[in-house]
Amino acid sequence: MSNIVTVIAPVNIAVIKYWGKRDEKLILPLNDSVSATFDTSVMCAKTSVSTHPDFVEDQIWLNGKEESFSNPRLQNCLREIKSRAVAEKTITEDVLSWKVHVSSENNFPTAAGLASSAAGYACLVSALAKLYKIKSDVSSIARLGSGSACRSVYGGFVRWHAGSKPDGSDSIATQIADSNHWPEMRVLVLVVGNTQKKVSSTVGMKISSETSELLKHRIQHCVPQRTEEIIEAIKNKDFSKFAEITMKDSNQFHAICLDSYPPIVYMTDISHSIVDLIHKYNDLSGETKVAYTFDAGSNACLYLLKHDVPKVISLIKYAFPSTSPENFITGLSVAKEEINTDILSKLCIEPMGMDMIKYIIHTKIGEGPTEIDSHLLDSNGLPISKIKKI
Repeated sequence: MSNIVTVIAPVNIAVIKYWGKRDEKLILPLNDSVSATFDTSVMCAKTSVSTHPDFVEDQIWLNGKEESFSNPRLQNCLREIKSRAVAEKTITEDVLSWKVHVSSENNFPTAAGLASSAAGYACLVSALAKLYKIKSDVSSIARLGSGSACRSVYGGFVRWHAGSKPDGSDSIATQIADSNHWPEMRVLVLVVGNTQKKVSSTVGMKISSETSELLKHRIQHCVPQRTEEIIEAIKNKDFSKFAEITMKDSNQFHAICLDSYPPIVYMTDISHSIVDLIHKYNDLSGETKVAYTFDAGSNACLYLLKHDVPKVISLIKYAFPSTSPENFITGLSVAKEEINTDILSKLCIEPMGMDMIKYIIHTKIGEGPTEIDSHLLDSNGLPISKIKKI
């Protein structure tokens, strides 16, 4: 068997949010969720895994720093992968007994509301699945690492089914449409803050589940209808409907955070300024051109169509000026377009203070985890980046 396997895996951002668990240990959600998978050429996690009879212990390095392998979620993923390998009879018992080395890196800020854990665990589980030659769906295993990681196992648009079985066997992800289905769709991630959030998603979900009356209403009445409607909008490439549902669901998610006790606040004044700008722009356009959504963080994720990207970026650059305009846009290239003065006068907006938005990541809908040949571990199972620094 191959000694080293390396995989890159994507970030996904939900348009129908996952918030709250019915089982903390198995990470079973209270409701279905729907997401879009982003292009790995712009944002991704990269993980190398290796197993060898000479390894003394399981080890993991994250962004070049060795971490404890005792993390329960990490242990659960490895245990379930090995259990699946036994069930599928893909490797021998002696190989199963060998220790594992893992090295993983993200090319975007960790724990800042950019779904880093989703990409990381989808990457880990997909790499381990290839290492142990597993052929079946592994979204339920990725879920054990981070709930939304199950959605990053697939490209395009993805639905995570909450399921109803106590063992979680029906809480899996399925693909709604692949990455080529809606080629005009683009995404702008507006990075407002790249520091770790004050209330983790895990803690926030627990507080909301225990205290928010609005969350109960959302689960019973709102999500089932929205999920079916947005899936239909995706299949029909109906951007206006897709955008409306996306924004309403984001608003409701943050309303639930405020309805929790004590209240949880992820959005900042800048986040709310972005919301205001998008609504003003859509109203002026006479149709919905841009949709925003905010996960558990202050960063905005904007969905829009390709032909609108230059105009929207010019507007954002005006409203949120940067002291480093040459480094303000990362990711996919963007055609330059001067701000339309007529639009500005009608919008009645004034520029905010400098660097309120740190930078913009321009990306598109992409594929799921992909195996590559560029490894983070050397032939001895040690991180290459670590060796280079010595």
